[in-house]
Amino acid sequence: MEYNTEKDRLVISEYGRNVQNLINYAKTVEDKELRQKYAERIVALMYQMNPQNKNINNYRAKLWSHLLKIADYDIEVDAPEDSILTKEDAIKPEVMTYPKGAKRYRHYGRNVLELIKKATAMEDGPKKDAFAETIARYMKLAYRTWNREHYVSDELIIEDLNKMSQGKLSLGDNYDLNIGKDERDTNTRRHTNNNNRKTNYRKNNNPRYSNTRNKKRR
Repeated sequence: MEYNTEKDRLVISEYGRNVQNLINYAKTVEDKELRQKYAERIVALMYQMNPQNKNINNYRAKLWSHLLKIADYDIEVDAPEDSILTKEDAIKPEVMTYPKGAKRYRHYGRNVLELIKKATAMEDGPKKDAFAETIARYMKLAYRTWNREHYVSDELIIEDLNKMSQGKLSLGDNYDLNIGKDERDTNTRRHTNNNNRKTNYRKNNNPRYSNTRNKKRR
């Protein structure tokens, strides 16, 4: 038995090994006209494998580009002008680096870190203070998005803002950072009252606590 790991690497795995074998065979065809017809049939087969993409602009040219890539650009065929005909034209995008940030405060999001950097670079004054307050309000909104069960205090947000800015942004204790009405404490009390009502309802309707039953016993 021959395992796939022992075979040649698939250049474009979505077309499978059979298509790659057909393209490799087409490279060995010496007659140019016959080789061209063979390549066109391979492109038609590749087209049938993904018919949902037929409405994409220049899709045929894309398929020819894939055929040339699988052939390592070592096949002489007449492909559409929009196709990538040489290896030099196949520009490989640069690897994107994953953004690194503080893991402890990642629930606020990277945009908050960028806003804090911008705020710390500003000159001291009312504009900087207003900007810091806006950041703190957004931080509380983001914190509440990830922590729906508990109330988030303003003191915690102000403390985190001070630590994330390395002490360069600070707000007083008299700030109200609520953007909208937060009814979590009210909902908690309401839920507790509902549970008490259910308990009382069971107790009042239980025959063990029924006054009528007690009267019959007497």
